Parts: sequence; C-alpha cells; structure tokens
Amino acid sequence: MTEPKPATPAIVAQHRELLDSLPFADRQDFEDAHRGFIAALEPGVVHAADGRVVWDSDSYDFLAGDAPDTVNPSLWRQSQLNAIQGLFEVVPRVYQVRGLDLSNITFVEGERGVIVIDPLISTETAAAALGLYRAHRGERPVTGVIYTHSHADHFAGVRGVVDQADVDSGAVAIIAPAGFTSHAVAENVYAGTAMARRAGYMYGAALERGPRAQVGAGLGQTTSTGTVTLIPPTIEIRDTGEELTVDGVRMVFQMAPGSEAPAEMHFLFPDLRALCLAENATHVLHNILTIRGALVRDPHAWARYLADAIRLFGDQTDVVFASHHWPTWGHERAMRFLAEQRDLYAYLHDQTVRMLNQGMTGPEIAEVFQMPPALENAWHARGYYGSVSHNVKAIYQRYLGWYDGNPATLWQHPPTAAGERYVAWMGGADAVVAKARDSFAEGDFRWTAEVLSHVVFAEPGHAEAHELLADTFEQLGYGSENGTWRCAYLSAAHELRHGGFGTPATSAAPDLFAQLTPEQWFDAIAIRVDGPRAWNEFLRVDVDLTDLGEVHHLTLSNGVLSHTTGVDSAPADLVLRLPSNRLAALLTGQVPPDGLAAAGIVTEGDLGTLGRLMAVLDETDPDFAIVTP
Repeated sequence: MTEPKPATPAIVAQHRELLDSLPFADRQDFEDAHRGFIAALEPGVVHAADGRVVWDSDSYDFLAGDAPDTVNPSLWRQSQLNAIQGLFEVVPRVYQVRGLDLSNITFVEGERGVIVIDPLISTETAAAALGLYRAHRGERPVTGVIYTHSHADHFAGVRGVVDQADVDSGAVAIIAPAGFTSHAVAENVYAGTAMARRAGYMYGAALERGPRAQVGAGLGQTTSTGTVTLIPPTIEIRDTGEELTVDGVRMVFQMAPGSEAPAEMHFLFPDLRALCLAENATHVLHNILTIRGALVRDPHAWARYLADAIRLFGDQTDVVFASHHWPTWGHERAMRFLAEQRDLYAYLHDQTVRMLNQGMTGPEIAEVFQMPPALENAWHARGYYGSVSHNVKAIYQRYLGWYDGNPATLWQHPPTAAGERYVAWMGGADAVVAKARDSFAEGDFRWTAEVLSHVVFAEPGHAEAHELLADTFEQLGYGSENGTWRCAYLSAAHELRHGGFGTPATSAAPDLFAQLTPEQWFDAIAIRVDGPRAWNEFLRVDVDLTDLGEVHHLTLSNGVLSHTTGVDSAPADLVLRLPSNRLAALLTGQVPPDGLAAAGIVTEGDLGTLGRLMAVLDETDPDFAIVTP
C-alpha cells in the first residue's frame, strides 16, 4: 500500500496530551493575524507567464476546525495562522501582504510613493502582492526597496515590483545591510546543489497539501516556485544608528550581522513608532542550524541584538513587525515579545554550553533540555521551524564540532557498511523487520526508524523494510510539532514509496550568477574538480579580465585548482583575454572551444589546455539519494 495511512493510537495519545498541556484557549494570535485586514487575493493562486502555478493559497483551505489525528494540533494551529492571506494595515501608512509566499512583503507609504520591504521569493508573487496593495491603496510608484537580509525569500522577487531602469536612473533606491550581495550569492557557490535537494525535504516540495501530507512549514506555508531575481543594492547600511530618509520616510538602522543571516539589519520608523525586526523575532523558535544545511548561526549574538533593539528603540516603539508572521501591537506587549524572544535564544545558548561543559553530548543535552515555563507556554517560542532538539545539537556543533569525544564515534563505518554489520549481528534482515514491527506497534518510532534504516542500506531491495520504514517516517511526521520535521519525514516516506523526486525548485538564477565575483567563479569551478581524475594533470591558465584590469592565474596540480591574482612569473599554457561579463559563459561551458573567438574571447597558447581542464570537472547531482544508498 503506497497511500498515506491513518495515525496510530500512540500518535493520537500524544496529540491529546499536547492539547491538555498548551494554552489552546489563548486566541490572541488569531486576533493579531486578522487585525487590519483589508482584502484577500481571490483566487489565491499566482501563475507564471507560461501558466505554471507558482503559488496556491487556496490549497490550504482544508485548514479549518480542529486538528485531525494525522497532524500535531500545535502545528495545525500555526498553519491556520500562517494561511491567513491578504493585505493588512499594520499602522497608518504601513501595510503588509501576508500568505502569498513563505515571507511577508511590507509597504511603507512615503510622500510620493511607497517603499517595499522584502519582495518575497518570486517576481510573480511579489507582483501579485503589489497589485493587491495598489488595488486598495492606489497606484503609488515604488520609490525604494529594502532588503532586510541576505536570504532569497527577502529579495528574489524584486523585479516583480521595480524595473532596473528606475534603479539605474536613481528613481528607486535599493537598500541593504553591508555585505548583502556577497552573502546572497555565496550559498549557491559551494553547497547550493546539496542545500536545494535537502530543501525539497524541508519544505515538502513534492508532497500534496492535506491532513496526511504537507500542512505548512512553520515559518510560512511553503516556498513559491516562480522567477528568482536580484538587483544589487544602491545603498549599503554599515553602522548602527545610521539614519536615512527615503521619499520623506525616516529610518534608523541597527546592524545585526551573524544572527539569522550573515548580513541582516533591524530598523525603526520613528515617526510611525514601528520597528522592523527582519527575521530575528518571529512567531516561532527559529533555526540555529536549518535542516537543509547551512553554517551554524550564533544564538549568543542573536540574543544580544534583540537586547540592543529593546535598548535602542523600545521607548519609541508601539508595534513590532517582521518579514514573517503577524505584528505585535502595543508598547508593553511588543516589549514583552522582544524580551521573550531574546531570552529564548540566550537560554538555548547558555544552557547548552553549561551542559556541554559538564561532559554531555549534543543528543544527550537535546534529550533532557527543558525551556522555562514562561517560554514553553509562549506560542511564539514553540519549535515550528527551528526546534530545541536540533538547535541544541547545532550549538554543540558550533563549539565542539561533530565529534562527541568518545573514540568509539571517531571512525565509524558509513551507512551501508554499518547497516550490513548491524543486520548480520541482529539475525538478518527478516529478523530485524519482524522486531521492528513490534517496536512500531509499541509506538517507538524513533528506534524503528533507526534499525530499519540499517536494513534499507544493507539490503536496498528488501521491500518489507522499505514499506515499514515509510510507515514509520509517516507516523513521525504526523507527530511532529515542527513543520520542517513533518515535511522531511513525509518526504522520506514519499520517496520510499514512489521513488526519488529530485530537486523540484532551486534558487539558482541568472541574476544571482551575475553577482558572483571572479574569485567566487573560480572557487565554484575548483569544487567541481574530480580529484582522482586530475591527479596526474598539471596545467596553468591565465585569465585576463580586460575590463577590470585583473589577471587571474589558475593552476591545476595534485587534483586541486588554485587561483591567484597579481604578478606571476610562471608561464601559462593558455592565456584567455575576455571581458568579465563573458566569464560565466566560459566557465559553465556555454561557449565551446571552437566558439571562443566569436564570443569575444582572445586566446594565446595551447587551446587544448582548456579542454583538459573541462575534462576533469564533475557535474553536481540534484537527484542524489537521501534515505536509500
């Protein structure tokens, strides 16, 4: 049977216990999420130019009434809130469109037009949001765009709200924190393929929408799948306390680098008494390390930035809003919200470090970690996106790395080799599956998943193991309060039942590639070198970027492609002279060796050197296996 199955009694009992322990009678979030409602986009479906659906709010219409047995009731509540869609007034002159992408887009009205904050993931959803705003607030021109930070859901729809010509003419300012552009594109240079594949699990990209499938991702419902773009900033904010006026709107900035994103900032609209906290104070416990993969974030700095925001702006703030979820109104409520968010990240950090210094490992800390009652019962501190479990392990990793100090874990077998040994020791695959059925019946799904994964890696063709592991992942998904955990578990079940779904969506786009520096391009090529295939190759290529006056010296030796700039007396096998805007086409193979001259690339030396270099480059694999060998 490949169709989703019902929840087991163990999951139903878990949900009933949660209903008794959390303050479900508190409806303040629902009041706030509806406050200021003006109109919804109807129908709530956004199409690309080719007719593809890139966003569908209406697919979440099933989120009504009480939670079914197959959804954690706390996550069901969060998804109901996130699915509230439309245009809302935050305060006079400040409006948000929520529920048209993973993130919010905010409009701040100026003297002549409107400033856009964080134009979503896709041009199509951003344009639809701007259209909804204009339908009810008038045809105001966009006079500025603010990127709060360097993640794609906060900038990639920019060409849906502004034209490049208006930016080039100076009519529209693009404002971002210092370092924004390099950080915005950097993720795509190194681990972009792996992150995108894992993100398909994290957001349930291949799952249907429904009570036995994807119900939301906690931070928002899911990601749109339209056109990804980027227009580089024209103004970079560098210092806390910096002030800027755009279209008559005054803003005071606070830098928050190395918090939720490597380049991030908060800002106050003092004349409106409205404070934007970017993505550092939302209605979830956020990720210290996202399960799609990233560099570990710094919760200590994160908490400090929130403390500073209270100190700097608290007396001037009557409403706090962010680029996800709904605002918090009223000075006292807003300050309590910020203080609890501050304490949330500080407590995670401090208690994890306290316990690791007592010799506990990441999994041990995660298993016993308890939040203070005030945070445990604060809906905005629940683990819908980040979780206490994986955040604690991330903090441990930040300080001590992957190794737990026990030499037994220093040199373990990889999954297939380990699986073969475990299965043999436990009496063979059939015996393991039989015992796993007992554990499944007892509701011990964590253990069932662990032992069955050994069978799947040891004997990939064992159909019963595949089926039971899929059923187990499904139950773990049904039980998860965390939206991304649910998506990951149900995506794993989907792949075991139906085969791999690959990478349904990617943030790679021409606009992002256009912002790569030459150094980043050469790094991107270096990590594609198949080392063993290149062990015996030695070559030198000089790349003369004529418009920049830069010469980059590439050397391939010992399976490593290194590059330097400046004077180098070593002779090159091949010299390539080209403008920097042709570098991408050259390095991605769009220009074949016999088409270099036509592409405006001048060569000197042995042209065969280029072919030798290209011959040792691997293609990345966006369809790699995750839950199978």
